[in-house]
Amino acid sequence: MAKRCAVTGKSSQVGGRYSNRVRATQFNPTGKVRRKANIQRVRIYVPELKRHVVVNLSTKALRTISKRGAFAVLKEAGVI
Repeated sequence: MAKRCAVTGKSSQVGGRYSNRVRATQFNPTGKVRRKANIQRVRIYVPELKRHVVVNLSTKALRTISKRGAFAVLKEAGVI
């Protein structure tokens, strides 16, 4: 299964890797690099359900949950 955030939908992205010399010559011998999202497997207690839920979340989603509450965020994302 691909690493994807259950709330924000973040996953890996492909981008270029450049050096200063590459910028000067407009030539890219270094190719592409895959940048992975910071995905954490987290066990969260949801008081409204009186149980724990295990989800893959990005660190930004963890901050959103701490701000708005686990039940509201996970319900809006369709996890619960």
